[in-house]
Amino acid sequence: MSMKLKLFGALALTALVSACGQSNPADTQSASAEKQIRIATEASFKPFSYLDTSGKLVGFEIDLANALCQEMKAKCDIQNQDWEGLIPGLKANKYDAVMAGMSITPERLKQVDFSDSYFHNKLVLIGKKGVELSADALDGKQIAVQQATTSADYLAQHQPKATIKAYDKQDNAYLDLAAGRVDGMMSDIIPALDWLKTPKGADFEIKGEPIDIQDQVGIALRKNDPLKDEFNAALSTLKETGKYDELVNHYFDANVIKP
Repeated sequence: MSMKLKLFGALALTALVSACGQSNPADTQSASAEKQIRIATEASFKPFSYLDTSGKLVGFEIDLANALCQEMKAKCDIQNQDWEGLIPGLKANKYDAVMAGMSITPERLKQVDFSDSYFHNKLVLIGKKGVELSADALDGKQIAVQQATTSADYLAQHQPKATIKAYDKQDNAYLDLAAGRVDGMMSDIIPALDWLKTPKGADFEIKGEPIDIQDQVGIALRKNDPLKDEFNAALSTLKETGKYDELVNHYFDANVIKP
């Protein structure tokens, strides 16, 4: 065998080994390019989002987030954050979306975009059974709310003579209500109904009728983020297929949230 043939054979063998060791670029891209969506929530808003006894995030919004991500062929990375830091963290790109029972308000729309609504919320006033208390007459009453919420805004606008005690977490407001340190609490209806079923809520009740302020809850996203259209399409599909109703009925009475 001549030197040229030997050299040709060696080069051909090297090329064959190299080709065998390479993966298909399309396969590599497919395996490594799984879309991940970082979603922030606040885990003190049962049954929307809360921690179970093992410390795992569970609730209606957690299940809905995972269903949306599955429809979008993406992996959910759900993070627990403090309420006050949710929008600042979103704007700072710490996560891609917020699902935390967040109402779509004009003030928030100045900072972020929202998906289509996935929940119609109403407000309720909770007070001790047998004690007269009305949402129309709260002058001088100490009323607990979670800070920076629609409940706090509603009281400030409609009952300015009430003493509003704002708490960083909903759970802390419940603690003071149960201990008698406030006269009542204003809250979103679903978390309130859930708390009233607990031993600590047994001596309390909703005072009067729910207050319908046409409050719509949506997914908060950064301004002009194309994820908004993706979330809207996925949410529409879940509603069409019945998956959304399945999740709603699992966690609460669907009639409560109807407009």
